[in-house]
Parts: sequence; C-alpha cells; structure tokens
Amino acid sequence: MSVLKTKFAARAAHSLRANATDAERKLWGHLRNRKLMGFKFVRQQPVGPYIADFACREADLVIELDGSQHVEDSALVADTERTKALAEHGYRVIRFWNNDVLGHIDDVTQMIAILLEKAPAPGLRFAKTGASPEGRGVPTARLVPGRASE
Repeated sequence: MSVLKTKFAARAAHSLRANATDAERKLWGHLRNRKLMGFKFVRQQPVGPYIADFACREADLVIELDGSQHVEDSALVADTERTKALAEHGYRVIRFWNNDVLGHIDDVTQMIAILLEKAPAPGLRFAKTGASPEGRGVPTARLVPGRASE
C-alpha cells in the first residue's frame, strides 16, 4: 500500500486530527493504543490523493465515517471514487454513518472486529495466496464493502 508523504498531506492530516468530529473522537477512543484486538490504527492517514479517516496498515483496512452530507448523489459518486482509489492502494474500505458511531459504538466496533479477524497476520500480509510450487501467485479479489448500515 502506498501513503502520500508530502508536507501538504502532513499539514492537512494534522489539521483534520485537530478538528475531529464527535464521531471520530468517539471511535478513536475505541481504536487507539491497540485497544481493538491488538491492531494498530492511525487517524487521518494520507493514502494516494486522499486522507483516510482511520487506517490499520497491519490489516489493510480503512474506516471512513460519513455525515448527512454524504446522502447527496454527488457525494455518493465521490465516495465511490474514493473507495475505489483506496482499494487500488491495497486497502479494504468500510464506511459508517456518524450517527451509528455515536449511538451504536459497540455494533460498529464488532463489525470492525469481524473484518480484522479475516485479515492476515501482519507478517503474512504480503505473502502470496495460492502460490504454485514455482512461486507464481494466483490473484485474489479484495472485498470492498459499502456502507455498514444505512
């Protein structure tokens, strides 16, 4: 996976962390310091041209939180493009509504935990699946779920 390491991206990510929404702060309280199954999460991670709300590089997972502005058709198109771009960088993307995080945090963390259980161990995440004896791998499709709940 690739991350964008520029001064602009670093400043933008820092600004987003400093101005986190209530939902971002609440979810961060459940993800930080390896609280969820021992996986390391980071906030506002630059990935390609985007900044992901939360990323777990060990599990190749990005978590995006969406507010009511994401209901509009133009926002849905933009979210689809963003999800596609993040997936092209090797991340599986899951989206939650802010209201779900604020009102049902246990359900949200349980859904994230289910995805983490399916993730390969950090030391194996770059291992080729289905490799032949000659070492040729078989490409595998990545799951890119839509919104967790609507």
